[in-house]
Amino acid sequence: MLVIPEILARDLVAIEEALEAVEQTFCAMARGLARNYPVVREVVGHADAVFGVKTGADNSVPFLGLKAGGYWPHNLPRGLTNHQSSTLLFDPDTGRASALVSANYLTGIRTGAASAIATKHLSRRDSESLGIIGTGTQSIYQLKATLAVRSIKTVHAWDPSPDNLAAFGKTVTDLGIAYRAHKNRADAVRLSDILVTVTPSTKALVERDWVMPGTHISAMGADTRGKQELDPQLVCAAALFVDEMAQSLTIGEFQHAYAQGLVDESSIRGSLGDVIAGTADGRKSVEEITIFDGTGVALQDLVVADLAVRRVIEKGLGFQVEF
Repeated sequence: MLVIPEILARDLVAIEEALEAVEQTFCAMARGLARNYPVVREVVGHADAVFGVKTGADNSVPFLGLKAGGYWPHNLPRGLTNHQSSTLLFDPDTGRASALVSANYLTGIRTGAASAIATKHLSRRDSESLGIIGTGTQSIYQLKATLAVRSIKTVHAWDPSPDNLAAFGKTVTDLGIAYRAHKNRADAVRLSDILVTVTPSTKALVERDWVMPGTHISAMGADTRGKQELDPQLVCAAALFVDEMAQSLTIGEFQHAYAQGLVDESSIRGSLGDVIAGTADGRKSVEEITIFDGTGVALQDLVVADLAVRRVIEKGLGFQVEF
Protein backbone atom coordinates (compact mmCIF):
# COMPACT_ATOMS: atom_id res chain seq x y z
CA MET A 1 0.00 0.00 0.00
CA LEU A 2 1.22 3.48 -0.86
CA VAL A 3 1.36 6.00 2.00
CA ILE A 4 1.39 9.76 1.27
CA PRO A 5 2.03 11.94 4.34
CA GLU A 6 0.73 15.49 4.71
CA ILE A 7 4.04 17.19 3.97
CA LEU A 8 4.22 15.40 0.63
CA ALA A 9 0.55 15.83 -0.28
CA ARG A 10 0.97 19.61 -0.10
CA ASP A 11 3.53 19.54 -2.90
CA LEU A 12 1.66 17.24 -5.25
CA VAL A 13 -1.60 18.91 -6.29
CA ALA A 14 -1.98 22.55 -7.32
CA ILE A 15 -5.24 24.50 -7.10
CA GLU A 16 -5.57 24.57 -10.89
CA GLU A 17 -5.20 20.79 -11.12
CA ALA A 18 -7.78 20.31 -8.37
CA LEU A 19 -10.22 22.57 -10.23
CA GLU A 20 -9.97 20.46 -13.37
CA ALA A 21 -10.23 17.13 -11.52
CA VAL A 22 -13.19 18.15 -9.34
CA GLU A 23 -15.04 19.62 -12.34
CA GLN A 24 -14.61 16.35 -14.22
CA THR A 25 -15.95 14.28 -11.33
CA PHE A 26 -18.96 16.61 -10.90
CA CYS A 27 -19.71 15.99 -14.56
CA ALA A 28 -19.29 12.23 -14.07
CA MET A 29 -21.81 12.39 -11.21
CA ALA A 30 -24.34 14.14 -13.43
CA ARG A 31 -23.89 11.50 -16.13
CA GLY A 32 -24.37 8.62 -13.71
CA LEU A 33 -20.78 7.41 -13.96
CA ALA A 34 -19.85 8.33 -10.38
CA ARG A 35 -21.77 7.99 -7.14
CA ASN A 36 -21.42 9.10 -3.53
CA TYR A 37 -22.60 6.61 -0.94
CA PRO A 38 -24.55 7.56 2.22
CA VAL A 39 -22.61 9.77 4.62
CA VAL A 40 -21.92 9.10 8.29
CA ARG A 41 -21.59 12.43 10.12
CA GLU A 42 -21.98 12.60 13.90
CA VAL A 43 -21.10 14.62 17.00
CA VAL A 44 -18.52 12.54 18.85
CA GLY A 45 -19.32 13.65 22.41
CA HIS A 46 -15.61 14.12 23.15
CA ALA A 47 -13.44 17.21 22.61
CA ASP A 48 -16.44 18.92 20.94
CA ALA A 49 -15.51 17.01 17.79
CA VAL A 50 -17.59 16.16 14.75
CA PHE A 51 -16.55 13.01 12.87
CA GLY A 52 -17.63 11.70 9.50
CA VAL A 53 -17.00 9.08 6.86
CA LYS A 54 -17.68 9.78 3.19
CA THR A 55 -17.39 7.09 0.52
CA GLY A 56 -17.91 6.78 -3.20
CA ALA A 57 -16.70 5.52 -6.57
CA ASP A 58 -16.10 7.03 -9.99
CA ASN A 59 -16.20 4.32 -12.67
CA SER A 60 -15.06 6.70 -15.39
CA VAL A 61 -11.51 6.87 -13.94
CA PRO A 62 -11.91 4.46 -12.05
CA PHE A 63 -11.36 4.99 -8.31
CA LEU A 64 -13.01 3.77 -5.11
CA GLY A 65 -12.49 4.84 -1.52
CA LEU A 66 -13.40 6.77 1.58
CA LYS A 67 -12.38 9.84 3.55
CA ALA A 68 -12.65 9.77 7.33
CA GLY A 69 -12.18 12.74 9.63
CA GLY A 70 -13.86 15.86 10.85
CA TYR A 71 -13.61 18.98 12.96
CA TRP A 72 -11.75 19.31 16.26
CA PRO A 73 -12.31 22.93 17.37
CA HIS A 74 -9.59 22.98 20.05
CA ASN A 75 -6.68 21.90 17.87
CA LEU A 76 -5.06 25.26 17.13
CA PRO A 77 -3.39 25.65 20.58
CA ARG A 78 -1.87 22.21 19.95
CA GLY A 79 -0.29 23.41 16.73
CA LEU A 80 -2.75 21.42 14.62
CA THR A 81 -5.45 22.50 12.20
CA ASN A 82 -9.04 22.06 13.36
CA HIS A 83 -9.92 19.92 10.35
CA GLN A 84 -8.26 16.52 10.39
CA SER A 85 -8.87 13.79 7.83
CA SER A 86 -7.36 10.91 5.86
CA THR A 87 -8.35 9.24 2.60
CA LEU A 88 -8.14 5.51 1.93
CA LEU A 89 -8.26 4.35 -1.69
CA PHE A 90 -9.01 0.80 -2.82
CA ASP A 91 -8.14 -1.03 -6.02
CA PRO A 92 -11.49 -1.07 -7.91
CA ASP A 93 -10.59 -4.42 -9.50
CA THR A 94 -9.67 -6.36 -6.34
CA GLY A 95 -10.96 -4.37 -3.36
CA ARG A 96 -7.52 -4.29 -1.74
CA ALA A 97 -6.46 -1.10 0.05
CA SER A 98 -4.05 0.63 -2.34
CA ALA A 99 -3.23 4.04 -0.84
CA LEU A 100 -3.51 6.01 2.41
CA VAL A 101 -3.37 9.75 1.79
CA SER A 102 -3.24 12.52 4.38
CA ALA A 103 -6.15 14.75 3.43
CA ASN A 104 -5.90 18.00 5.41
CA TYR A 105 -4.40 20.09 2.58
CA LEU A 106 -6.29 18.13 -0.06
CA THR A 107 -9.60 18.80 1.72
CA GLY A 108 -8.76 22.49 1.65
CA ILE A 109 -8.08 22.64 -2.06
CA ARG A 110 -11.00 20.43 -3.06
CA THR A 111 -13.35 22.70 -1.07
CA GLY A 112 -11.85 25.76 -2.70
CA ALA A 113 -12.11 24.06 -6.07
CA ALA A 114 -15.80 23.19 -5.64
CA SER A 115 -16.63 26.76 -4.68
CA ALA A 116 -14.62 28.20 -7.56
CA ILE A 117 -16.21 25.84 -10.08
CA ALA A 118 -19.61 27.09 -8.91
CA THR A 119 -18.34 30.66 -9.24
CA LYS A 120 -17.06 29.92 -12.76
CA HIS A 121 -20.43 28.59 -13.92
CA LEU A 122 -22.88 30.68 -11.87
CA SER A 123 -21.43 34.12 -11.14
CA ARG A 124 -21.59 37.07 -13.48
CA ARG A 125 -18.54 37.13 -15.76
CA ASP A 126 -17.88 40.78 -14.85
CA SER A 127 -17.71 40.03 -11.11
CA GLU A 128 -14.77 41.90 -9.56
CA SER A 129 -15.35 41.88 -5.80
CA LEU A 130 -15.10 38.84 -3.56
CA GLY A 131 -16.58 38.65 -0.07
CA ILE A 132 -15.39 36.10 2.45
CA ILE A 133 -17.40 35.40 5.61
CA GLY A 134 -15.02 33.49 7.85
CA THR A 135 -11.27 34.02 7.42
CA GLY A 136 -9.85 30.89 9.01
CA THR A 137 -7.59 28.39 7.27
CA GLN A 138 -10.09 27.54 4.51
CA SER A 139 -10.37 31.17 3.38
CA ILE A 140 -6.93 31.03 1.73
CA TYR A 141 -8.00 28.13 -0.46
CA GLN A 142 -11.23 29.92 -1.33
CA LEU A 143 -9.35 33.05 -2.30
CA LYS A 144 -6.75 31.33 -4.49
CA ALA A 145 -9.30 29.11 -6.20
CA THR A 146 -11.59 32.05 -6.95
CA LEU A 147 -8.66 33.97 -8.44
CA ALA A 148 -8.19 31.08 -10.87
CA VAL A 149 -11.66 31.66 -12.39
CA ARG A 150 -12.44 35.38 -11.94
CA SER A 151 -10.46 38.64 -12.11
CA ILE A 152 -10.93 39.91 -8.57
CA LYS A 153 -9.93 43.49 -7.81
CA THR A 154 -11.18 43.83 -4.22
CA VAL A 155 -11.67 41.39 -1.35
CA HIS A 156 -14.09 42.17 1.48
CA ALA A 157 -13.95 40.06 4.62
CA TRP A 158 -15.62 39.55 7.98
CA ASP A 159 -14.59 37.33 10.87
CA PRO A 160 -15.17 37.58 14.64
CA SER A 161 -11.39 37.22 15.12
CA PRO A 162 -9.27 40.33 14.41
CA ASP A 163 -6.22 38.07 14.20
CA ASN A 164 -7.83 35.98 11.46
CA LEU A 165 -8.79 39.11 9.53
CA ALA A 166 -5.27 40.50 9.77
CA ALA A 167 -3.58 37.26 8.69
CA PHE A 168 -5.97 36.82 5.78
CA GLY A 169 -5.52 40.46 4.79
CA LYS A 170 -1.75 40.02 4.52
CA THR A 171 -2.26 37.11 2.13
CA VAL A 172 -4.63 39.20 0.01
CA THR A 173 -2.42 42.30 -0.15
CA ASP A 174 0.68 40.20 -0.85
CA LEU A 175 -1.14 39.11 -4.00
CA GLY A 176 -1.55 42.77 -4.98
CA ILE A 177 -5.31 42.87 -4.38
CA ALA A 178 -7.17 45.58 -2.46
CA TYR A 179 -8.46 44.39 0.93
CA ARG A 180 -11.14 45.67 3.27
CA ALA A 181 -11.84 44.07 6.64
CA HIS A 182 -15.33 44.84 7.94
CA LYS A 183 -16.66 44.94 11.48
CA ASN A 184 -20.18 44.71 10.09
CA ARG A 185 -21.12 41.57 8.13
CA ALA A 186 -23.76 43.46 6.18
CA ASP A 187 -21.18 45.79 4.65
CA ALA A 188 -19.00 42.91 3.47
CA VAL A 189 -22.03 41.22 1.90
CA ARG A 190 -23.46 44.30 0.17
CA LEU A 191 -20.15 45.14 -1.51
CA SER A 192 -19.50 41.66 -2.92
CA ASP A 193 -20.32 40.37 -6.40
CA ILE A 194 -19.24 36.90 -5.25
CA LEU A 195 -19.73 35.83 -1.63
CA VAL A 196 -18.19 32.76 -0.02
CA THR A 197 -19.32 31.69 3.45
CA VAL A 198 -16.93 29.28 5.12
CA THR A 199 -17.66 29.04 8.84
CA PRO A 200 -18.80 26.44 11.39
CA SER A 201 -21.81 28.61 12.29
CA THR A 202 -25.08 27.18 13.57
CA LYS A 203 -27.07 30.37 12.97
CA ALA A 204 -27.67 32.59 9.95
CA LEU A 205 -24.85 35.05 9.29
CA VAL A 206 -26.11 36.50 5.99
CA GLU A 207 -29.55 38.14 5.82
CA ARG A 208 -31.75 38.38 2.74
CA ASP A 209 -31.82 42.19 2.69
CA TRP A 210 -28.03 42.46 2.56
CA VAL A 211 -27.59 40.60 -0.71
CA MET A 212 -27.57 42.70 -3.87
CA PRO A 213 -29.18 41.53 -7.14
CA GLY A 214 -26.77 39.57 -9.31
CA THR A 215 -24.72 38.19 -6.41
CA HIS A 216 -23.42 34.65 -6.49
CA ILE A 217 -23.04 32.88 -3.12
CA SER A 218 -21.06 29.73 -2.45
CA ALA A 219 -22.24 28.48 0.96
CA MET A 220 -19.46 26.09 1.99
CA GLY A 221 -19.75 25.80 5.78
CA ALA A 222 -22.82 23.64 6.41
CA ASP A 223 -21.99 19.94 6.27
CA THR A 224 -23.70 18.67 9.44
CA ARG A 225 -27.21 18.78 10.87
CA GLY A 226 -27.73 22.14 12.58
CA LYS A 227 -25.04 24.12 10.77
CA GLN A 228 -26.27 27.29 9.07
CA GLU A 229 -24.85 30.41 7.41
CA LEU A 230 -27.72 31.87 5.36
CA ASP A 231 -31.13 33.30 6.18
CA PRO A 232 -33.78 30.81 4.91
CA GLN A 233 -35.61 33.77 3.34
CA LEU A 234 -32.50 34.39 1.24
CA VAL A 235 -32.43 30.75 0.20
CA CYS A 236 -36.02 30.73 -1.01
CA ALA A 237 -35.47 33.97 -2.97
CA ALA A 238 -32.53 32.65 -4.99
CA ALA A 239 -31.74 30.20 -7.79
CA LEU A 240 -30.46 27.11 -5.98
CA PHE A 241 -27.75 24.63 -6.93
CA VAL A 242 -26.25 21.70 -5.01
CA ASP A 243 -23.30 19.37 -5.07
CA GLU A 244 -25.67 16.55 -4.11
CA MET A 245 -29.40 16.88 -3.44
CA ALA A 246 -29.74 14.42 -0.54
CA GLN A 247 -26.87 15.95 1.42
CA SER A 248 -28.00 19.51 0.80
CA LEU A 249 -31.48 18.95 2.20
CA THR A 250 -30.33 16.96 5.24
CA ILE A 251 -26.91 18.29 6.32
CA GLY A 252 -26.27 21.24 3.99
CA GLU A 253 -27.22 24.90 3.94
CA PHE A 254 -30.63 24.23 2.42
CA GLN A 255 -31.69 21.94 5.30
CA HIS A 256 -33.25 24.86 7.19
CA ALA A 257 -35.39 26.28 4.38
CA TYR A 258 -36.38 22.70 3.53
CA ALA A 259 -37.39 21.91 7.12
CA GLN A 260 -39.49 25.08 7.21
CA GLY A 261 -41.28 24.12 4.00
CA LEU A 262 -39.85 27.11 2.11
CA VAL A 263 -38.16 24.93 -0.52
CA ASP A 264 -38.40 21.35 -1.72
CA GLU A 265 -36.56 19.24 -4.29
CA SER A 266 -38.37 20.97 -7.13
CA SER A 267 -36.90 24.29 -5.92
CA ILE A 268 -33.38 23.12 -6.79
CA ARG A 269 -32.54 24.12 -10.37
CA GLY A 270 -29.91 21.42 -10.61
CA SER A 271 -26.64 20.05 -9.36
CA LEU A 272 -23.43 21.79 -10.25
CA GLY A 273 -22.61 18.71 -12.31
CA ASP A 274 -25.87 19.14 -14.23
CA VAL A 275 -24.88 22.72 -15.08
CA ILE A 276 -21.40 21.64 -16.21
CA ALA A 277 -22.86 18.80 -18.31
CA GLY A 278 -25.40 21.15 -19.88
CA THR A 279 -28.48 19.35 -18.57
CA ALA A 280 -29.56 22.20 -16.25
CA ASP A 281 -29.62 25.96 -16.70
CA GLY A 282 -27.20 28.03 -14.66
CA ARG A 283 -27.66 31.76 -14.13
CA LYS A 284 -30.58 33.08 -16.20
CA SER A 285 -30.10 36.85 -15.78
CA VAL A 286 -27.64 39.42 -14.48
CA GLU A 287 -30.08 40.29 -11.69
CA GLU A 288 -30.53 36.76 -10.39
CA ILE A 289 -29.10 35.73 -7.01
CA THR A 290 -27.52 32.29 -7.25
CA ILE A 291 -26.56 30.02 -4.35
CA PHE A 292 -24.40 26.92 -4.48
CA ASP A 293 -24.72 24.66 -1.43
CA GLY A 294 -21.34 22.98 -1.11
CA THR A 295 -21.79 20.22 1.45
CA GLY A 296 -18.64 18.42 0.36
CA VAL A 297 -19.03 15.05 -1.31
CA ALA A 298 -16.79 12.01 -1.15
CA LEU A 299 -15.94 12.13 -4.84
CA GLN A 300 -14.27 15.54 -4.45
CA ASP A 301 -11.95 14.05 -1.83
CA LEU A 302 -11.31 10.87 -3.75
CA VAL A 303 -10.51 12.53 -7.06
CA VAL A 304 -7.82 14.78 -5.53
CA ALA A 305 -6.40 11.85 -3.56
CA ASP A 306 -6.29 9.78 -6.76
CA LEU A 307 -4.53 12.69 -8.47
CA ALA A 308 -1.99 12.83 -5.61
CA VAL A 309 -1.34 9.09 -5.99
CA ARG A 310 -0.74 9.43 -9.71
CA ARG A 311 1.68 12.32 -9.12
CA VAL A 312 3.58 10.30 -6.50
CA ILE A 313 3.93 7.35 -8.85
CA GLU A 314 5.12 9.63 -11.66
CA LYS A 315 7.77 11.18 -9.40
CA GLY A 316 8.80 8.00 -7.59
CA LEU A 317 7.88 9.42 -4.18
CA GLY A 318 5.74 8.24 -1.24
CA PHE A 319 6.21 5.15 0.92
CA GLN A 320 5.26 1.59 0.06
CA VAL A 321 4.26 -0.60 3.02
CA GLU A 322 3.09 -4.19 3.33
CA PHE A 323 -0.55 -4.31 4.38
